[in-house]
Amino acid sequence: MTTFAVHGIGRPRRALDPGEDERWITVEQFDALLDVVARGGAQLTFDDGNSSDVEIALPRLVDRGLYAEFFPLAGRVGERGYVDQDGLRQLVEAGMHVGSHGWDRHDWRLDSPFAVRRDLDEAPRLLEQLSGTPVRRYSLPEGRFDRRVLRHLRDAGATRVYANVGGARGVRAATLVRPRTEIRWDVNTRWAEAVSRRPRRWAGRWTPRSSW
Repeated sequence: MTTFAVHGIGRPRRALDPGEDERWITVEQFDALLDVVARGGAQLTFDDGNSSDVEIALPRLVDRGLYAEFFPLAGRVGERGYVDQDGLRQLVEAGMHVGSHGWDRHDWRLDSPFAVRRDLDEAPRLLEQLSGTPVRRYSLPEGRFDRRVLRHLRDAGATRVYANVGGARGVRAATLVRPRTEIRWDVNTRWAEAVSRRPRRWAGRWTPRSSW
């Protein structure tokens, strides 16, 4: 099954980081993506913990009876434009899964020992406290990892790890890691349907170039 990675939906409620706007889609694009997912062959995950996860995505998922996994940045929970504790609890109460995207947005391959503890120990612990549910699944920032990161994830008790397609060179056989395809600003229905029908595999990043 294809796993799509969604970031932000609609008008951002905060200033975006450089390049982050390429990962935001309109509400209309998201509704069309949900149509594709509802037909089967694909599932959704959400990174960063933007407020649109609860304000826009959650009610639409519930209305359609769809399940999704959400991976907030622990260090940004409660900040302007991000989900807060109430939002995390709403996700859990609606039957969604809350995992960890680490403490903040950076490449875990470059982590210092302190950052490793913060991303793989402190971040999931905080998210557990705020959401009221165990956190054992991870979404890798930028979808990148190496053998060192994989070892730390296993030591942290990870049960599932999502990475971007093309990001698993050298460790593609790792059963812990599942590939995802990132949704970007120019996603369209034909592309999403085509990707959802493809067999799950490690491949280059798909980048559509037309509108809905």
